[in-house]
Amino acid sequence: MTTRYDETALNVLGQELLPCSNAPLTGFFRNGCCETGPDDLGLHTVCAVMTAEFLAFSRRAGNDLSTPRPDLHFPGLKPGDRWCLCAPRWKEALDAGAAPGVVLEATHEETLAIVTLDVLKAYAVAA
Repeated sequence: MTTRYDETALNVLGQELLPCSNAPLTGFFRNGCCETGPDDLGLHTVCAVMTAEFLAFSRRAGNDLSTPRPDLHFPGLKPGDRWCLCAPRWKEALDAGAAPGVVLEATHEETLAIVTLDVLKAYAVAA
């Protein structure tokens, strides 16, 4: 069961924020949700579905999300995994033509400070 940080958190559609992933366990608070708070300087709010293209882009940008890191309890991501990405990194990937799909229902409304809803809708995948 997912323990929510903020029971009142909304997604980009103005509805209750749904969980992104429990396997692998994601989110700034590692509770499965793309919630944010004052300590989340990276704004881990985009529920993205990993693609090989995005994972390669992220590695080139200095954030290797594919390699397991047992010391950090990080299994490494593979295409198809859902993960709470930093909104600025998702926008950077968008600008580079490597943005992964987005689960709107599990993407926190704070993302709209970085990317418009219309752009996010263009990359929407089923919840």
